[in-house]
Amino acid sequence: MDLQLTRKTALVFGGSRGLGRAIAADLVAEGVRVVIVARDAARVKRVAAEIGCLALPGDLATPGAGAALVQTATDLLGGGPDILVTNSGGPPTGSFAATNTAAWQTGFQALWLAAVESMQAALPAMQAKGWGRILAVTSIAAKEPQPGLVISNALRAGLLGMLNTLSREVAGQGITVNALLPGYTNTDRMAELGVDNATMGPKIPAGRLGEPAEFAALATFLASGRASYITGQAIAVDGGLLHGI
Repeated sequence: MDLQLTRKTALVFGGSRGLGRAIAADLVAEGVRVVIVARDAARVKRVAAEIGCLALPGDLATPGAGAALVQTATDLLGGGPDILVTNSGGPPTGSFAATNTAAWQTGFQALWLAAVESMQAALPAMQAKGWGRILAVTSIAAKEPQPGLVISNALRAGLLGMLNTLSREVAGQGITVNALLPGYTNTDRMAELGVDNATMGPKIPAGRLGEPAEFAALATFLASGRASYITGQAIAVDGGLLHGI
């Protein structure tokens, strides 16, 4: 299947590891010119060289970073990105009682404001071209709260409402907006949380954790010309874990 992605451009946040790296690599394989963003300057440059894309160090937890990174990527690509993938690391775990105001503020900047600012910055170029794809990597926590993840549970759910609202505003301009909800996937983040096939696999209908490449396959399709009539959706890639549809 021709995904009609050759010569398109993309900006992928959190692109040096896990799901972001898998998405970036998949887009590169389809002929997309990609810029990846990550906090660790040395790592993002190394990964970019490995998968054949451009590197851009940046921290989404810094106020104003979302818009600034879009502008810098625009300079690197010679034009605004056709595809924007917002993706940030999960916030710290904790209960409501144990989460202070500073943690909420940091989470809001990284999970919410950075995404909104980057979308606002990327939209004008997409509107001028009459073509664009906005993909927000969130979490199954956006639909079904997960234990011990109060910041993620709260902020990601609200983000879905914003994304659906935006999708309706730009659908007639050739721009699609969708959310991708990863379940328990075999990434460094899961390893840091002590989650593996032995602990979580039996609780997932598929019997195992997902692989980043499986998640990236959906992201690449939604970014493609073939997915031009899919917008305003929140699609889980979770091996059947969510109870709701």
